[in-house]
Amino acid sequence: MNNISKKFKETGSKIVFTQDWHPSDHNSFASQHPGKSPFDPINNVLGIGPVLWPDHCVQGTKGSEFHSDLNLTNAHLIIRKGYKKLIDSYSCFLENDKTTETGLDGFLKSLNIRRVFMCGLALDYCVYFSAFDGRKKKYDIYVIHDLTRGIAEESTKSAINDLQRNNVKFIQSSELMF
Repeated sequence: MNNISKKFKETGSKIVFTQDWHPSDHNSFASQHPGKSPFDPINNVLGIGPVLWPDHCVQGTKGSEFHSDLNLTNAHLIIRKGYKKLIDSYSCFLENDKTTETGLDGFLKSLNIRRVFMCGLALDYCVYFSAFDGRKKKYDIYVIHDLTRGIAEESTKSAINDLQRNNVKFIQSSELMF
């Protein structure tokens, strides 16, 4: 990722990182729902779901930090997601309530950016919802497949198929021309 983000930056492209940044009592954590376990489905809770998660990326803990090998100096913007106790945020464009904007759309529009390349974790959740919301906002979305991983094989395959049906393009990092 460092090599790719450096090359994008050298061409004048803008680099945006996202970071899960949850309070310790975040409503998407299974620990906040007695009798529930991580990955249990949850329905009818606005802004949360479709599954509950193990406690992760708790604000101010080691688990919330970017990987130490990631070169943060390439970033023009870091968007923190999931910092509101009652609303999760998979997408880099919208929180899970589907109305609260993260600010990314305004940032991109202010720079007349229409083409977005995405990579990272997790293809079947955060990358999926980000790419889907990006397409809804009329961006040309490219997922750099070899720099992206899903959580589960079945949901990852389903996400790829759904995104391809919605005109999200999947490419390899070796296909990028700088």
